[in-house]
Amino acid sequence: MIVVMKPKASLEEINKIKAKIISLGCEIHESNGANYSLLGLVGDTSRIDAHLLQANDSVEKVIIVQEPYKKANRLFHPENSEIIVGDRSIGGKKLSIMAGPCSVETEEQIMTIAKDVQASGATFLRGGAFKPRTSPYSFQGLEKHGLELLKMAKKETGLPIVTEIMSTSHIDDFVEDVDVIQVGARNMQNFDLLKALGKTNKPILLKRGLSSTIEELLMSAEYIMAGGNENVILCERGIRTFEKYTRNTLDLSAIPAIKKLSHLPVIVDPSHAAGLWWMVEPLAKAAVAVGADGLIVEVHNDPANAWCDGNQSITPERFNNLMKKLSVIAEVEDREI
Repeated sequence: MIVVMKPKASLEEINKIKAKIISLGCEIHESNGANYSLLGLVGDTSRIDAHLLQANDSVEKVIIVQEPYKKANRLFHPENSEIIVGDRSIGGKKLSIMAGPCSVETEEQIMTIAKDVQASGATFLRGGAFKPRTSPYSFQGLEKHGLELLKMAKKETGLPIVTEIMSTSHIDDFVEDVDVIQVGARNMQNFDLLKALGKTNKPILLKRGLSSTIEELLMSAEYIMAGGNENVILCERGIRTFEKYTRNTLDLSAIPAIKKLSHLPVIVDPSHAAGLWWMVEPLAKAAVAVGADGLIVEVHNDPANAWCDGNQSITPERFNNLMKKLSVIAEVEDREI
């Protein structure tokens, strides 16, 4: 339920309505614009009579929200959200480009790649320290040592760190050392992890699950936001379909759909979507064209010998060429790199 206040409603009148709502057991998500004031009701609204609220002179109208997600809903927050990360933001006019290796391997590797992607215009450094793998015998990442190497690369380049968390036991380390905490596709519905991240104030990059609907993705975002952390960025990374030629099927239609339903920024991962390095460029260009707020791209200086997912990683040279092409498409969409 959303209470839309009249443009000339006084602060006293608004506070009176808010006090009434709170007394009935609901939380309030307030959104104010130049010409509007919205009071979004979160919780059990069954005891609230919309007609009685509508009867107040200061209330313009009351909207019943059918979707189960509230705080992630665009009705609660009509304008696009921008997530602030240090001196950068995700969701504004400037596209956020997160680039780096699938996994951190050595100090030399991460330093070299970080400097290369920064020179090409990347705004964030991505790199896996803890790696979820299908096989228990595959490389699982350097773990805490990997985080230390990412911190060294950040100190050298100034690029904020984006890396994936696997367990609630790592939250303290991630809150201290990581700028954007990534929740991977396999953990999208790890509700204990989502609840714990909701108690932090760190930006969370939430990836869509392999077989999850858009509504399920938004409900997972709601878990984080309901805990108090509204710094959520969504990520479309491809979904599992009957097609086996590519690793996943990139759902480009999800970007405009999510933009219609939610105010949260949307990032696209063309690397995991295709699983093929030569598809990264066309998918990245398409993502920008349909309205994505940024990309997360796997870049490796020696893909043939990468410890993880080399077949979907592009070289720094190809990344540099891609950035030049993306800047042209971004300009057409009134965005910039």
